[in-house]
Amino acid sequence: MQDPSEIGLIEGRPVLLVIDIQQSAFDPAMPGIPGMPKYSARMQAAADLVKAARGFDIPIVFVQEAHRPNLVDFGRELDGQERIHCIETHASTQIAKEVEMRPDDYFIRKRRYSCFFGTDLEILLKGLKASTLILIGGLTDVCVHYTFADGHQHDYFCRVVEDCVAGSSEMAHEASLRAMEYLQSRARCTATELLAALAMPASERSVSTAV
Repeated sequence: MQDPSEIGLIEGRPVLLVIDIQQSAFDPAMPGIPGMPKYSARMQAAADLVKAARGFDIPIVFVQEAHRPNLVDFGRELDGQERIHCIETHASTQIAKEVEMRPDDYFIRKRRYSCFFGTDLEILLKGLKASTLILIGGLTDVCVHYTFADGHQHDYFCRVVEDCVAGSSEMAHEASLRAMEYLQSRARCTATELLAALAMPASERSVSTAV
């Protein structure tokens, strides 16, 4: 078993997952979902990271939560604090223009919280030979957290860029970051730390071989 202290921030091939940065994320009256203070500013930081990451030629996967207008696929999602949101026909549900998704980027649409649940993300990641998943977007305590947990159980190295995610509240945001850090050493990093790791030669930044 590998010593956690010997695991690098980036192991093998990294893939950037841009989770639910949709146009509503930049609207102070984001419909249906509570957000922590400065939510939009954190999403702008995430958009800036996307632009910076392009300089390192890593695959970028944009994920969009979207629900059918007749609400048939919400399931138990409205039993808690969230109200109706991300209706697929609404302009606010589209991937935010601020993140500048390109035609050659990868795109996944999901109906539930985890990016793995009911999608072809796992097939895509296997095709990309991904080892490290870099998570940005929202919500820290919902879609990011569920995706992190599923990525962990699929044996990926998972990294959440803590200044490029935002939760439903500051308390929930921090609690989820702590929970993810419990699952994997080095789970939390800043955008500055991540970009410094990406700038290193692959032979120096990766301690182990791909999973």
